Amino acid sequence: MNTRTLKLSYQGGKINDTVELTGSKSESNRALILSALSKGIIQIKNLSNADDTVTLCDVLKSIQESKANLTVDIGPAGTAMRFLTAYLSFVPGNFLLTGSERMKQRPIGILVNALRSIGASIKYTENDGYPPLNIDGGAQQTHDQLDIRGDVSSQYLSALLLIAPFLPLGLTLNITGDLTSKPYVTMTLQMLAEAGIQHTWDGNSISISHQEVKKTELHVEPDWSAASYWYAIIALSPIGSSLFLPGLKTNSLQGDSAIVDILANFGVVSTFENNGVKIEKSNNQGKQQTLFNFKECPDLAQTVIACCAVLGYNATFTGLETLKIKETDRIRALQNELAKFNVTLMEENESYHLNTDNKTTPDSIRIKTYEDHRMAMAFAPLAIHFNELVIEDPEVVGKSYPAFWTHLEQIGFTISNQ
Repeated sequence: MNTRTLKLSYQGGKINDTVELTGSKSESNRALILSALSKGIIQIKNLSNADDTVTLCDVLKSIQESKANLTVDIGPAGTAMRFLTAYLSFVPGNFLLTGSERMKQRPIGILVNALRSIGASIKYTENDGYPPLNIDGGAQQTHDQLDIRGDVSSQYLSALLLIAPFLPLGLTLNITGDLTSKPYVTMTLQMLAEAGIQHTWDGNSISISHQEVKKTELHVEPDWSAASYWYAIIALSPIGSSLFLPGLKTNSLQGDSAIVDILANFGVVSTFENNGVKIEKSNNQGKQQTLFNFKECPDLAQTVIACCAVLGYNATFTGLETLKIKETDRIRALQNELAKFNVTLMEENESYHLNTDNKTTPDSIRIKTYEDHRMAMAFAPLAIHFNELVIEDPEVVGKSYPAFWTHLEQIGFTISNQ
């Protein structure tokens, strides 16, 4: 739907349906880099149709076809920016790697410094520490070890691990500080393992020697991040509502599968069956957990916080440090939108306290999305709670889940242009 605002409403009643999710964006983007590095030896099945993945796929094709200098514009695709910074450093050619205005505000200095320390030639063309980057590709590796912070973005580490087996000296990452979003690093290593690449992880050091990949077909699992919005919908639905999400695995590579345990607190029961997961709303409200740590799954934070807010569920959240450097400052965005129905999210020593004691239920509420796909999808389920919910810039969902609005209509939501 190509419109600036959408009006959502839900007439009530139980939900019972099946929703087919697209492939995981996180897995797809890693698979694309590995396929490019292997020159097609690694094949991919069930690739995501998310805008970010389509962009990365198109960019990699243009790089492979180009024989001269190339400007690479990845728009708002953050994962693509990090992965391509590493990839292009060791691919012959000269590249200007740029993106949207917000992308130019998202730091990348930690990754650039790490790549420079092993021989990469990268220059900033506007502001130090931020894109755009001028990358003189085809660098000769000078060192096989580097130190890198683990507490800012796991994508920096994944970008380096993906290129490691293709480097002539291999690579050892010595991680300093805490490691945020550890499941995403584990995902990268497990996907490498599927392609025959071995690693050692000893304490804070991950080592990958120079190795040949084996001919592999990587099958991308459906996206657990996308599944989280359906978990929220069931949490807000009448008892007895259910959805079946095909293809999702109980032993997933994706850290966002943590939504299974988190939403169990709100009566959402998950049953893995028939090559998928059935999620149901029960009258058992589970563990009544009041402290949630999103260090390993920060992309779930907006969904869970919005869900808690409308359920009147006071809670404390930690592990949100990376949210301020995402597509928007997600902390500020949450605070602004929750305030529209008198819910507060207050920071205290890196913990965030949600207070719903003064929550109101306005007849209509308008949600600003801040050019952030997850703001749109985290707040959309609230249409079950409010008579009318208006979403600004709804097309932002294309970044990770283009069919989201269509799927909402499929299960009974009324959606109209405003």
